[in-house]
Amino acid sequence: MSTLSPRRPDVLVVGAGGSGAVLAARLSEDPGCEVLLAEAGPVPSELSDFPGGLLDARLVPGAQPGNPAVRTFPARLAPGLPYAAARGRFLGGSTTVNGGYFIRARREDFDRWSVHGDLWSYDRVLPLMRALETDLDLGATALHGGDGPVPVRRTDLGHPAAAAFQAAARSLGHPDDPDKNAQAAPGFGPVPSNTVDGRRINTGIAYLLGEAARRPNLTVLGDCVARSVVVSRGRATGVVLERGGRRTVLDAGQVVLCAGSLSSPHLLHLSGIGPADDLAAHGVPVVHDLPAVGAALSDHPQVTVEWTPRRPLPAPSGTWLGGALHLPSSGGAAAGDLEILQSLVPVMGLVGGTASVPGAPLPFLVSVLTPRRGGTLRTVSADPDVPPRITYGYLDTEDDRRRMREAVRAAGAVVEALGDISGGPVEPAPRPLDDDALLDAWILARLGTSQHTCGTVPMGGAVDGHGRVHGLTGLRVADTSILPDAPLRGPAATAVLIGEVIARAVRAGG
Repeated sequence: MSTLSPRRPDVLVVGAGGSGAVLAARLSEDPGCEVLLAEAGPVPSELSDFPGGLLDARLVPGAQPGNPAVRTFPARLAPGLPYAAARGRFLGGSTTVNGGYFIRARREDFDRWSVHGDLWSYDRVLPLMRALETDLDLGATALHGGDGPVPVRRTDLGHPAAAAFQAAARSLGHPDDPDKNAQAAPGFGPVPSNTVDGRRINTGIAYLLGEAARRPNLTVLGDCVARSVVVSRGRATGVVLERGGRRTVLDAGQVVLCAGSLSSPHLLHLSGIGPADDLAAHGVPVVHDLPAVGAALSDHPQVTVEWTPRRPLPAPSGTWLGGALHLPSSGGAAAGDLEILQSLVPVMGLVGGTASVPGAPLPFLVSVLTPRRGGTLRTVSADPDVPPRITYGYLDTEDDRRRMREAVRAAGAVVEALGDISGGPVEPAPRPLDDDALLDAWILARLGTSQHTCGTVPMGGAVDGHGRVHGLTGLRVADTSILPDAPLRGPAATAVLIGEVIARAVRAGG
């Protein structure tokens, strides 16, 4: 190996995704801070260099098998149920390939996380949530930002299917929830989205392709895969990077891992940082025993409930998203912990990369968002090309199964209330909806995930509230892996917030 660096970076950021692009851009605002950002996927330098399909907000590249901007990890959602977990491998990371859903975490989430440091209290993060966005609907207010990097626009409910969903939700007694980035009572409303005029604005575009690209103290390397963190005498001193088939040790003042909730814990394991006995058993030399890395994860189980339009409906013009309904599960777990998210594109279109599939049914994506931890992420080889073994542990408990049944039944009620636009549900038939055992079997046969993984390098067990890895210096983690559990909404907006929060902590010397 050789050492390669024209200028030794003060901070080496691994991963230019939802958090890493944000972190690198914010740190480089200080001209005295040399920042190097290493991304495993391609790094276009101009907007025109992005493949059009990655920016089309009517499509979800992460749902398309074989999309070159996506890396998949083999996983198991439940015993005997394999799955391929998709993550972005391109500038902007998963914000390049996800659905553009951009809803903030709830106050209850910040109340849980702030036990690890008041950086995470709702009142402390609200100014940062405002600073990261330009709310194109509401403008600058006490709750919303007017001049931040990420444009936020709520979905138009004028599409016939979205209008029918809104009317159905009202007829069922669910409250209106017009601003899901506020903290009002959950109900039905449009989806805040980081898409404008049919274009997905990922974090790479929002944070790195503008003024930041001209900063002499910011270097962004694409097609540059991190293989391990170099640790000497309890301090991270650099990273082993592979580019063009050649491995290089890049020294740095400090290292921040933003590789994502599946890759960051795997990279720590490969560096010998994790559960010592487990790593040693798989041939990984142990550097630092940290059992919490990969010990559990948190994500949102999801199934699809489809309905058949009675007449042909237009393809969506701007985004695949319609409205969203949030409602509580029984037992008072959390406000709005069941989600019914409307797709205006059939499943065949989401998978096939087309916004129109004439005659196909339309789906509701039905998820349980209750905070929970389960499953594991285990490294099973010292070879970095061997993926970790990932289990989600979905539907393990009766409470898990009950909430999923409640969510599907609520979606079934919505389908029945859609009115004359709907020819009825594709499935389940009435009997499975009424019978717990039959419905459990129906759900298990169709179980998926919202791709919202968090908690694999959690605050408290593995890092502190500033992202600093316990027991080591010079090493932080700053992506959704540090959240102790997944928030009550999809975590894309929170991933951006993590970049902002940890950047502020680094710049403050914390």
